[in-house]
Amino acid sequence: MTVDALLRVWKPLIAIVTVAVSLAASAHVVLRKRDSRAAVGWLAFIWFVPMVGALGYAVLGVNRMRRRAEALHMPEVRPRPAGHSEARHRPDPQAEAEHLRPFVHLADAVVRRPLVQGNAVQLLPGGASAYPAMIAAIDGAERSVTLLSYIFDLGEVGDLFVEALARANRRGVEVRVLIDAVGARYKRPPAHRRLRVAGVRTELFLDSLAPAWLPFVNLRNHRKILVVDGRVGFTGGLNIRDEFAPGPSRPEPCPDLHARFEGPVVAHLQSIFAEDWLFATGDDLDGDAFYPELAEPGPVLARGISDGPDEDFECLRWVLLGAIASARRSIQIVTPYFLPEPALISSLNVAALRKVEVDIVLPERGNLRLVDWAQDGQLWQVLTHACRVWKSAPPFDHTKLMVVDDCWTLLGSANWDARSLRLNFEANVECHDAALGAQAAALVRERISRSRRVTLAHMDARPVAVKLRDGVARLFSPYL
Repeated sequence: MTVDALLRVWKPLIAIVTVAVSLAASAHVVLRKRDSRAAVGWLAFIWFVPMVGALGYAVLGVNRMRRRAEALHMPEVRPRPAGHSEARHRPDPQAEAEHLRPFVHLADAVVRRPLVQGNAVQLLPGGASAYPAMIAAIDGAERSVTLLSYIFDLGEVGDLFVEALARANRRGVEVRVLIDAVGARYKRPPAHRRLRVAGVRTELFLDSLAPAWLPFVNLRNHRKILVVDGRVGFTGGLNIRDEFAPGPSRPEPCPDLHARFEGPVVAHLQSIFAEDWLFATGDDLDGDAFYPELAEPGPVLARGISDGPDEDFECLRWVLLGAIASARRSIQIVTPYFLPEPALISSLNVAALRKVEVDIVLPERGNLRLVDWAQDGQLWQVLTHACRVWKSAPPFDHTKLMVVDDCWTLLGSANWDARSLRLNFEANVECHDAALGAQAAALVRERISRSRRVTLAHMDARPVAVKLRDGVARLFSPYL
């Protein structure tokens, strides 16, 4: 048979298969994608790039995490009893935050973990304060250390952590380290190899390049958690890498924020780690070494909030919407990436129109130029309605912080973008406390004091070519 004859036979078959695959992928998009912008984008990709678009959607666009967990027959990990505080009475906000009581009910309805009283919280701005505190906690460990990080790079900082974890392991402490498989490879040689050589039990989250695992490549574990003896916990935005610590070549390290916790909320952090460890290894962490009885050393009401493309899907989004709607005086947001969905943008605008002071602090120059362009392409949406936007001077500020009315604080790993709120596994802690809120608000005001204000006039004055560039980048915001 000649080539022309073969083409006459196969062309119609290829066309039929292509149309069938595109229709099947499109049907899945229409039925499953909640975000209409993402749905339109995927539909365009599927039909304008036949077969390639459908394959791309199958690999990157379908959330299979819950079904994967069910296939592994993973038992559900719930927070273990955190002392006796939860049994005495239902904690309520302080008098200064009485107006947040309805918001507490909303969070109770969407977050799996309860609000617990009696916590002590210490804010640790930057690696200069956070890293030494974390190393000291590991060196003081007697029974267990659990560490989860998106990025764990070797270097001045990473080497200190490897050595501290190895020392703890040699003392007979139960050490468990979990690193995201993508974040583990940001720098060579990878830290997990050094840890394993040192005898530290170290695993990677979603570590496979096999075809069966390709659908999960876009779903990363972005959490940062350290728990020592089940009694002291740390979480925030800090990865383990040199750029966040001062050094001879880094007179100005990148700002960030972590916090140290004691009290019942530490069990929440431990249970979030335990869920991820169970998913990655099949091993369940249990017993007093990981879940001891916990005292109530402080006044803060707190709750661990896990968010991800599993049973916690869009949990944090609901919390953010509730917090914004409950604000009476002020909303302060510090984030390295600001690409919120329309509902969050509208909620911020409604707050500003209610005469709530809304301040959004972003880096002057981020570490991803495409994200910077996309951010600038949509800032007009909040500037039009009296939200105030500030851009902080370099170096790149990686802080994730939200403060409402100086009495409610949210900190952790999540950014204000679709990747954090829909695709990544994130860990945050909400805190109800006026003293802590005042400290957090002061950190925001300090950043604002060294930032320039961005106005609608500034954005309108951009050259047309820049506006077009930023507008095109904004079209990709659901995927950035």
